Amino acid sequence: MSAVAWIAVGSLVVWVWLLLGQGFFWRTDQRLPRRADPMRWPSVAVVVPARDEAEMLPVSLPSLLAQDYPGDAEIFLVDDCSEDGTGGLARALSVKHGGLPLTVVSPGEPESGWTGKLWALRHGIALARQRKPEFLLLTDADIAHEPDSLRELVSAAGEEGAGGFDLVSQMARLRVTSAWERLVVPAFVYFFGQLYPFRRVNRAGTRTAAAAGGCVLLRTGAAERARIPESIRQAVIDDVSLARAVQRSGGRIWLGLAERVDSARPYPRLADLWQMVSRSAYAQLRHSPLLLAGTVLGLGLVYVAPPATLAAGLLAGDAVAGWAGAAAWAVMAGTYMPMLGYYRQSLWLAPLLPFTAVLYLLMTVDSAVQHYRGRGAAWKGRTYARPEAAPEP
Repeated sequence: MSAVAWIAVGSLVVWVWLLLGQGFFWRTDQRLPRRADPMRWPSVAVVVPARDEAEMLPVSLPSLLAQDYPGDAEIFLVDDCSEDGTGGLARALSVKHGGLPLTVVSPGEPESGWTGKLWALRHGIALARQRKPEFLLLTDADIAHEPDSLRELVSAAGEEGAGGFDLVSQMARLRVTSAWERLVVPAFVYFFGQLYPFRRVNRAGTRTAAAAGGCVLLRTGAAERARIPESIRQAVIDDVSLARAVQRSGGRIWLGLAERVDSARPYPRLADLWQMVSRSAYAQLRHSPLLLAGTVLGLGLVYVAPPATLAAGLLAGDAVAGWAGAAAWAVMAGTYMPMLGYYRQSLWLAPLLPFTAVLYLLMTVDSAVQHYRGRGAAWKGRTYARPEAAPEP
């Protein structure tokens, strides 16, 4: 066989393995577990870190204030040095809409060794613990919840020590309105699921841990055992770090796709999506040039090789390269279709996944370049040049 044919066959073998051996990552059926309502609804503190979120709060905060929850619940919004009146707007929205009690606090600039979001969570959680809640709901300021969202999350968590979960997280449904959002956003969730297969995360005794930071229900006792957020205070990818800390401390975690939790943040331009991905992509690779090189080669073999070898096979009359490349591309597109269906997008976008993968590859390389230029993970005026997990005590 030709070298091109060997590459095509190798790509096909990888895709058959991904299809069957990577935790069925392509399936989208991991939704909140259905349990009977508890005899007594536990108390919940909702902690919302917010930095310059005046544009998002009119959409997200009223949805939290309006939660139809049978137990005690209150909201703690942490204004992280906003310059757009986030704190004042939150108070005004609380007065206008009523609902759950709201407390707004401003802890000031983060101390050295803390990322901004985790610094805000530290103060919000500390304030919430004074009320001795049984659960903490950590949710971002751009996340809108249906009225029964909190009730469903708590019910899904179940009873502690009786098959229940210590952490329940939902991947909020991201906005897909612009052409670039339709092309990039479903792939973002698809790639995340490929790295952290939800079924594998949710299996008892697993070593795979992940969460989606926009919506995390965390048992307070589990947070204390895992020393959240102190144990992860430098993490840029804080949701995965949080899940790992809970799992290491003996907690059981669950992660799935949301049906009633949505992100309101728009990413209308490619530049917006580029920043979303590139600010943390190299941190995901632990700032390792070797892992970066492996990622580039891996993405090339897995996503670029199928259409490239198909084209080369057709041009050169190489039947093996042609059929193997076509088969690999077909398997790839087939595994992407369930995610497109979840996002209610045309299945005709599935064959474009190699193009989207190239965009992600370029975003990852750009993330590494920015890191070595000292710009690191930049978000809303803050830059973390060399973020890393906090050292163990």
